[in-house]
Amino acid sequence: METSTSEISKIDQLLPQTQCTQCGFPRCYDYARALLNGDADINQCPPGGVVTIKKLADYFSRTPLALNPGNGEHKPRQLAFITEAECIGCTLCIQACPVDAILGAGKLMHSVIAEECTGCELCVPPCPMDCIDLLPANVVDEKNTSPWQEYPLHLAARARDRTNARLTRIAATDSPQPLASEPATDDSNTQTETKDRRAEIRAALERVKRRKAADKLASINITSGKS
Repeated sequence: METSTSEISKIDQLLPQTQCTQCGFPRCYDYARALLNGDADINQCPPGGVVTIKKLADYFSRTPLALNPGNGEHKPRQLAFITEAECIGCTLCIQACPVDAILGAGKLMHSVIAEECTGCELCVPPCPMDCIDLLPANVVDEKNTSPWQEYPLHLAARARDRTNARLTRIAATDSPQPLASEPATDDSNTQTETKDRRAEIRAALERVKRRKAADKLASINITSGKS
């Protein structure tokens, strides 16, 4: 049975707001809703780890469980870092970021806003250049009253707000589907642009592969020379 928004929000407050989807849901709020509806268990949030599990167990008057390994493992928070020299400006990481923490535009280098990054890792898989690394966050906040050492309350709240703002923006910009009686829109230009974009990415990938192969060969030659 669907529960009230206020109840869902109370549960949402107990989550670190990484929006990483490891719990199996699109965002922390959706996991909170599923918990309240009985469609999820209390041990599905790897970033929150034992802290979140204990908070959820207390809320539901349950015994804490071990983190479900099927959802991932708890590890120190990391931040995404883009090697700008290798970035081709494909915007795939921008589209994947749930909190709008990546700046950039098509064919321009992208950059991560470190203070907004939640370390969700969602930007890494779609990057065709493999130029995104995850580095230790080293989050230090002496005034942190959050139950999570690496997710201060103000950062969690900001991540929640940025996620909601992003979803609102996407909903506002999505074009409605044409009615059956309306003429179909000619999308040949869009298809051509998509093909051109894919060709650019493939060409860029080949350039990077050739450069890395050349660097590897040079390294082998230098090593052989020293021996």
